Amino acid sequence: MTVLPSAAPEAAPAVCPDADVARAVVLSSEQILNLLPHRYPFALVDRVVEYVPGKRAVALKNVTFNEPQFQGHFPGRPLMPGVLIVEAMAQVGGLIVTQMPDLPKGLFVFAGIDGVRFRRPVVPGDQLLITCELLSLKRKRFGKVRATATVDGERVCSGELMFSLVD
Repeated sequence: MTVLPSAAPEAAPAVCPDADVARAVVLSSEQILNLLPHRYPFALVDRVVEYVPGKRAVALKNVTFNEPQFQGHFPGRPLMPGVLIVEAMAQVGGLIVTQMPDLPKGLFVFAGIDGVRFRRPVVPGDQLLITCELLSLKRKRFGKVRATATVDGERVCSGELMFSLVD
């Protein structure tokens, strides 16, 4: 994996003419907020560390003890809910789609989740490295990504996520 240098927060991501070459821009949390509609407490992507336009994105989610879900999930044994791991993976997939120039503007939402498996708990202090690859895009409205989340090189969750454009 290539770790790319950080860009200034106000800089827009540059368009890379060669879709097989990763962008030389890391998307900061501020830039991500400009691309995705999610806000606290559902903004779950902290930084993009690798990006191949229209194909692949790799991002980080820092799991911290002060996140609201840990008040009740579970007292004395904080575990990141699987649904939030899947949501973080979907947001990384959404970053691939938001940067595609020929797609209509709108809100992409879950249309399906296939083959998602959880392999080990995610706890405060972990850093999720989330990799998404675009598998298909149909009629500029329906898409599918393969998503994998790892902690310290160990896979914690993977599966395929489908989305559709809401008018």
